[in-house]
Amino acid sequence: MKIGIVGCAGRMGRMLVSEILATDGCELAGGTEAPGSDMIGRDVAELAGADAMGLKVGDDAEALFKASDAVIDFTVPAVTAGHAELAGAHGCALIVGTTGLEDAHMDALTKTAATVAVVQAANMSVGVNVLLGLTEQVAGVLGDDYDIEIVEMHHRHKVDAPSGTALALGTAAAGGRGVDLGAVSQRVRDGHTGPRTAGDIGFATLRGGDVAGDHTVVFAGDGERVELTHKAGDRSVFARGAVRAALWTKDQSPGLYSMRDVLGLA
Repeated sequence: MKIGIVGCAGRMGRMLVSEILATDGCELAGGTEAPGSDMIGRDVAELAGADAMGLKVGDDAEALFKASDAVIDFTVPAVTAGHAELAGAHGCALIVGTTGLEDAHMDALTKTAATVAVVQAANMSVGVNVLLGLTEQVAGVLGDDYDIEIVEMHHRHKVDAPSGTALALGTAAAGGRGVDLGAVSQRVRDGHTGPRTAGDIGFATLRGGDVAGDHTVVFAGDGERVELTHKAGDRSVFARGAVRAALWTKDQSPGLYSMRDVLGLA
């Protein structure tokens, strides 16, 4: 399968390139960066620490989609929405790990999914997707007697908060309780807040250093506490999951899928 990478010169992009080069059944189709980037013209493989392949970083995303069977996108929401249009126009599967997606961006992915396979996940890690299933299950078993708090920490450069994974965990917990996350989400506490509202799902955000991604779901009851935790040691876990998802789309019908579909957990 020919796989292209948009944003190939970033930290995540370079790991994706390395993973593609190391994975049987994958061929690196190329990579792009935003017009004006000083990475344009560099060898894509060399940027990832591999031997030069003669594939140069370009700025023509449409050409990349034409040349690829699947494209992996860990960029920013507005750019991802544009890439979704290109994927649909050129019959190319799209793997989306971009976080911070809003309704308009998801609408673009849904539209594209009518013609090609789209895999979208806030976190491509296999372990995190197991955690999502466990969170939903535990929330349903423990019920409202246990307060739910979701704590996440990422590197200092992350621009959105709470993380997409934290919000996905909140959605899973709310689903286990049979409620809508929007109605019970508590994302900010400051000053004299009063006692905790029963049934709320709280979020705490930490930023610092080079943390790839730590997430803990806390179920705090009277006299005991249950905690479910996942810690990513480096971004390679996300790259492995994304490449696995790309290969999975080869035999799939058009549709909007999650990593839980890819892993057979849905």
